[in-house]
Amino acid sequence: MNMTKAVIFDCDGVMFDTVKANTAYYNRVLRHFGKPEMTPAQFDFIQMHTVGESISFLFGDNQSIQAAHVYRDMMGYEPFYDLMEIEPDLKPLLKKIGSRFNTAIATNRSDTIGRVLEVHGLEGYFDLVVSSLDVLRPKPYPDPLLKVTDCFNIEPHQAIYIGDSDLDQQAAQAAGMPLVAYRNRSLTADAHIDRLNELEALLGSEQSLFSG
Repeated sequence: MNMTKAVIFDCDGVMFDTVKANTAYYNRVLRHFGKPEMTPAQFDFIQMHTVGESISFLFGDNQSIQAAHVYRDMMGYEPFYDLMEIEPDLKPLLKKIGSRFNTAIATNRSDTIGRVLEVHGLEGYFDLVVSSLDVLRPKPYPDPLLKVTDCFNIEPHQAIYIGDSDLDQQAAQAAGMPLVAYRNRSLTADAHIDRLNELEALLGSEQSLFSG
């Protein structure tokens, strides 16, 4: 029986509540170009997708998309890191499981993830970080998850992915990896949790839930 060897986390919506940060970020870009702030449906899209996909979705035509990228590159993400709210159970959980499991991040964030970890004191907590820049195809494709398992030299069923979105569900299913759905009961998953500290029990006494 192959027990779980790696625990992989999504970033936005799992490690952090990023509603305030991402709302402020994209609305500032939209306001700069005289556009209305995001609708709930637009926010749902940007919360799951890469920044490139999100800007294309919000702006539509190539000229506007290019102008928006120029502006957001100039603006940067620095004003928004402090608006990200770290999940209070994250660091204690990582300290408890870090000696027993490989830990990784697989996120559709791009060049901001390193600074996210730095600002919030998470440097050194993860064995591997995979962003959308590290793979040919971001989620919902399985590439980020498979990059993690390849680096750890394990099979996909020997890892679990903690995610909160449809894209996370699709990526895990395509990779053949168990999914732990975080605060989203609508997802098809091997387990559902509402607090990260619930993961410790799943990985302990009920570890066979994720065995191969």
